[in-house]
Amino acid sequence: MAYFSQDYADFFKELAANNHKDWFHANKKRYEKNVKAPFEAFVADLIKAIQTHHDPDLDLTPKEAIFRINRDIRFSKNKEPYKLNRSAIISRGGRREKQIPGFYLQLGVGFLSFGGGAYQLDKEALHRVRRYMADHPEQVEALLTAPAFVQYYHTIQGEANKRLPKEFKAFQEQLPLIANKQFYYMAHYEEVEEHLLRDDLLDWALAHYRAALDWQQFLTDAFYAKAPELD
Repeated sequence: MAYFSQDYADFFKELAANNHKDWFHANKKRYEKNVKAPFEAFVADLIKAIQTHHDPDLDLTPKEAIFRINRDIRFSKNKEPYKLNRSAIISRGGRREKQIPGFYLQLGVGFLSFGGGAYQLDKEALHRVRRYMADHPEQVEALLTAPAFVQYYHTIQGEANKRLPKEFKAFQEQLPLIANKQFYYMAHYEEVEEHLLRDDLLDWALAHYRAALDWQQFLTDAFYAKAPELD
């Protein structure tokens, strides 16, 4: 089943050259029919498939998962009002809770992306993840080298701290990833239209989800582990 038409990609190409409210409002019906509605349908089916086959406790609606197309321009030098993509995060916290590990997708101009992990961790959550990694180094190594994960995502990404709390310094040589303050993985594809129009897009997205499912579970277990004592 193909979820998207050629006009999904064409809309964003034209928006890139006309990123202002007048053009968007003139094309709003087109946007709602060929961009907004099919993206919501795709996310709804993706949520349903994940609920059915992987996470029966996932309680999420497309509205709770999908990010707005409007950009937050309050503190940005770029004053263009609209994003050149539609995006969503499927997690138990939805788009409002950016700490909880989840599955991220972005479809728009330039590239199509699938990924996930933990992106914005506060001090306590970061400490939990590091503590969990320190307690499970062999599992971390197995997850980093799992064939399906390497095939789609290659490795875990994220910014790292130059200095670590004392309790974790001893683990850094064996486990460099423990220095990270973000733990995410992304697969980017530049052949946007080719993939958007494929009949097996849902299955392809689910293959990306399954490839990182063990990492997502590991980060979820770490996130919900008993809170450690902080220095």
